Amino acid sequence: MKLFANVKNFFADESGAVTVDWVVLTAAIVGLGIAVMASVSNGLEDLSGDIEDQLTSQGINTTFGTGSGDSGDSGDSGDSGSSD
Repeated sequence: MKLFANVKNFFADESGAVTVDWVVLTAAIVGLGIAVMASVSNGLEDLSGDIEDQLTSQGINTTFGTGSGDSGDSGDSGDSGSSD
């Protein structure tokens, strides 16, 4: 009879069920993270390539003037500011 009581207590004990729930939940989160990473990585590679192309095509101005007081482009587009 003691064996039957031990088996009954073993099946009624739920302390390990919480651990199994956490393991399953953690595995699901890790799997979801891997799936998101796989789907985003291609777009991220394309975007980083576009940024690299844009940065490498930019020119760097190493002169800050011609020495005659002119600092280059003054930003004036030729418009006198009057409206017709």
